[in-house]
Amino acid sequence: MFQLNNVIMHNYICRKWFLLLLFVVYRKLDPVEGLKCYCDTTGPSCQNETCETDGFCFASTTLKDGVEKYEYRCMDRKALIPPEHPFGCSTTKAKNESVVIQCCDSRDMCNRDMRPQLQPKPPDTTPTAAAWQVVPWIIGLMVLGICAAISFWWAKRSRKMLKRGLGSRPLFPAEDSLCEPRHPILGGTATIRDMIELTTSGSGSGLPLLVQRSIARQIQLVDIIGKGRFGEVWRGRWRGENVAVKIFSSREECSWFREAEIYQTVMLRHENILGFIAADNKDNGTWTQLWLITDYHENGSLFDFLTARTIDSATLVKMALSVATGLAHLHMDIVGTKGKPAIAHRDLKSKNILVKSNLTCVIGDLGLAVRHNVSSDSVDVPSTNRVGTKRYMAPEVLDETMDTRQFDPYKRSDVYSFGLVVWEMARRCGALPDEYQPPYHDCVPPDPTLEDMRRVVCLERRRPSVPNRWHSDPVLSSISKVMKECWYQNPAARLTALRIKKTLANIGAGDLGKI
Repeated sequence: MFQLNNVIMHNYICRKWFLLLLFVVYRKLDPVEGLKCYCDTTGPSCQNETCETDGFCFASTTLKDGVEKYEYRCMDRKALIPPEHPFGCSTTKAKNESVVIQCCDSRDMCNRDMRPQLQPKPPDTTPTAAAWQVVPWIIGLMVLGICAAISFWWAKRSRKMLKRGLGSRPLFPAEDSLCEPRHPILGGTATIRDMIELTTSGSGSGLPLLVQRSIARQIQLVDIIGKGRFGEVWRGRWRGENVAVKIFSSREECSWFREAEIYQTVMLRHENILGFIAADNKDNGTWTQLWLITDYHENGSLFDFLTARTIDSATLVKMALSVATGLAHLHMDIVGTKGKPAIAHRDLKSKNILVKSNLTCVIGDLGLAVRHNVSSDSVDVPSTNRVGTKRYMAPEVLDETMDTRQFDPYKRSDVYSFGLVVWEMARRCGALPDEYQPPYHDCVPPDPTLEDMRRVVCLERRRPSVPNRWHSDPVLSSISKVMKECWYQNPAARLTALRIKKTLANIGAGDLGKI
């Protein structure tokens, strides 16, 4: 029994050694051959630019600081995860512009000639807005900008009108009760002159605005007495008194506002300036009328008066002196807390001068007037598009050489126009008066253009002719000397309005030796 057990143990040991021997022999007979790859690193695993692996040959290209860099080495099987599709041999599915990897195991040194190419990042394919899609936005922004600018301008203009006390209808309260007895200024038999004397110093700026509106609401239009480019002039009645109502069309709002503004200048009221009464806007049911109410003079304009009547020497001097006095008052600045700025008319002519019942004259139509701002030495020019009458324009205005930034040139152009008005009056004076004609009647058409007047006044330097009969009359001779000194080609050589006033006063007093 003991021997049997020994035999069994011996057989077991022999079988085990036999199996071990077979395994060793198998390993010797079937060795694992490694894959040789090209490498560019240094170290024990890379000898003579060659490495050996049981996995793959590896090549990569990277972009660093704008330069492509190539790397070559072996990738062992133990680093292949997962073995079937190893991550280390895969480039991301998205196009990569900075690194690309490539592996091979087809043959030894299969990676030597590999140059994996970096693939540029594809352009952004996000659709951009076409030009026609952007244009509506641009137009919309432009429209909004224009609307904002207009709104800002209108708001600024409204504030200015509100401050000055004129303008749109909401400026006045709804239904005032100024006509009730508790307002004695309009009660009883008060006249316009009484109100002006009570509410101003006699040389102030006019009636209070609410009184102006009350008067305007009570005026009854009687008949039309004139028409112009601005609108119409009517004779109206208020409490038995005649008034002149100048009605502007709504298109002439700027002219209406400007004239009312100038008329209400402090200290402007003068016996030789057309008396201003009121300004108002009235809705007649179809459109808004802009009213300017002034004194009424039954003789009408100087143009109408000279067309229909002749005058003697005394009347000539009186009329010319009154116009010169009014012009001197306009041109003069009155210094003081409530002083008057100097004003230039810019459209002085016989149609804008009215004849009073005592045959003196007043200057009207101040819609184009400019004011001198002494503090800033600037000229307040109206925004209206109207220009003066071409026939009466001074040479420097016709040829556009006048310095519009200074105030004195405006006064000198008024003096030139005044000289032409005096010439019109002088033609209708004397024992054998001439037929009324406007200045330059023999040189230009009835409705001359700027080019017509520029040719005659600036290029040919012609002036209205002086009849020979004037030289034999002392007054007409002296008057002709004054008018010639008013229409010099050189503006600086012309007389001032104050000098003209004094000279005419001397002529009227008979002191011809001083002239």
